[in-house]
Amino acid sequence: MNQVPTRRNFIRSTVLGSLGLSLIPYRNNPQDDDIYMPLSERNLFPVVLSTWNHGLKANEAAWEVLEQGGRALDAVEQGVRVPEADPAVTSVGYGGWPDADGNVTLDACIMDEQGNCGSVAYLQHIKHPVSVARLVMEKTPHVMLAGEGALQFAKDQGFTEESLLTEEARKAWEKWKAGRTGEAAGKEKHDTIGMLAIDQAGNVAGACSTSGLAFKLPGRVGDSPIIGAGLFVDNEAGGAVATGIGELMMKTLGSFLIVELMRNGMNPSEACTTALLRIIKKYDLEPDKQVGYLALNKSGDVGACSIRPGFDYALCRQGKENLLLKSDYIIKE
Repeated sequence: MNQVPTRRNFIRSTVLGSLGLSLIPYRNNPQDDDIYMPLSERNLFPVVLSTWNHGLKANEAAWEVLEQGGRALDAVEQGVRVPEADPAVTSVGYGGWPDADGNVTLDACIMDEQGNCGSVAYLQHIKHPVSVARLVMEKTPHVMLAGEGALQFAKDQGFTEESLLTEEARKAWEKWKAGRTGEAAGKEKHDTIGMLAIDQAGNVAGACSTSGLAFKLPGRVGDSPIIGAGLFVDNEAGGAVATGIGELMMKTLGSFLIVELMRNGMNPSEACTTALLRIIKKYDLEPDKQVGYLALNKSGDVGACSIRPGFDYALCRQGKENLLLKSDYIIKE
């Protein structure tokens, strides 16, 4: 039976068709093609990579663990804790912009090489949700704790409650609430810290953490604590992390999809691009809607791609270089 075309489907197919060459992602760093070579062939284990420019300092902390022969799991936890504690990073942990009621609420998850994982959602008053997520993984039979339950668990494990609302974040929220304009007001901030690492033993782990969209509806939870959406790791294939509008990742389970595509032979860059094309084809995207994926396969190949330009990621290999790179992107603006 033939499907009757609708205006929406026609517009979508026309736009995708008009992208043409844009279906092949634009590479920002052609001179860095060597980073897509298997690192294992060049004896460059361990390796760590993370999202955005705050990933540079996060990588440094992770590398301190990796260079001592530590587990990738320990490395990603220690790395993510850096932006969580940095008040200048307004999308993660302490200093993160609040929800519409003025409350800072945090989401995080972590996953190890054995497929174990833990996460917390809508956690308040705890600076390091990634460490709470790890204890959920290690000390409970559960994967996720949320809200008051997550807070109580954190306190039971020795974490101390503290205010996470900085003066800068409070002023931004007050401007937004008053309907004024400003650097923060009304903007969707989604600079999640996502990190992947391979240690000297060749094992993969990942973690991510965020304060979510600025001025979100109270109770909103994004993709970052959702295993398979914001993060997925499989030691046989590799790992992937996401950043951007979390609802789009939750609708398509992009991180899981990327890992499965790598398992079936795609390199990380191709897998990231394919996952993004699924979003583009299924949903009508407003001009400011952005999603970026970062992936690392078992061989150490690195890939990154976003819907639109502007997604940066940090790569550290052998401790000799800690580079901030621009990802490939699909839609040229």
